[in-house]
Amino acid sequence: MLLSSTKFKAEYMITMDDIVREGDSVLRTVAEPVQMPLQAEDQEALQCMMQFLKNSQDPEVSAKFKLRSGVGLSANQIGLLKRMFVMYLRDDKGNMVEHAWVNPKVISHSVAMIYLPESEGCLSVDRPVHGFVPRYESVKVKGYNMTGKEVVMKFKGYQAIVVQHEIDHLDGIMFYDRINEENPFKLPQGVEIRSLYEQKSR
Repeated sequence: MLLSSTKFKAEYMITMDDIVREGDSVLRTVAEPVQMPLQAEDQEALQCMMQFLKNSQDPEVSAKFKLRSGVGLSANQIGLLKRMFVMYLRDDKGNMVEHAWVNPKVISHSVAMIYLPESEGCLSVDRPVHGFVPRYESVKVKGYNMTGKEVVMKFKGYQAIVVQHEIDHLDGIMFYDRINEENPFKLPQGVEIRSLYEQKSR
């Protein structure tokens, strides 16, 4: 389900009907780099995507429009094969923060890894998936923000997990591709890896 970003004007409200589900080839296709400087239609698409995340986390709005709660959304999840995604979640201090990334690239990462004990979820996956998804504990990302300014940021913990999940989407990778096929709860050998919540309590 490939779409033109002209559909996603600033006033357009994304609903679950717009979310591409697993099985669609769009989710298995590597997204194309976004043309810079950032075009108005791409900025508006990012604004729509961010508003969806905010709506999905608002109890009244999400109930009214039957939205699943999300903390990250990549462009190919709404049918746009463009290398951009948004995040709306709490930072280490508990404050809500929003990030829009265009042409993001992980330029360095930790050796240590973490995982969510309850596995990961995805707006494009309507079924429960069990198993550990190994992620780097921290990542440094380089890319552009919603205004087209170059940005370099470091993320750790839960935010790092979300960043890696969304960049995987842009590369046609689903989170469950990283779960051990033979034993979903087997962790990588020879590397320091722990549950996210163990890491938080240290």
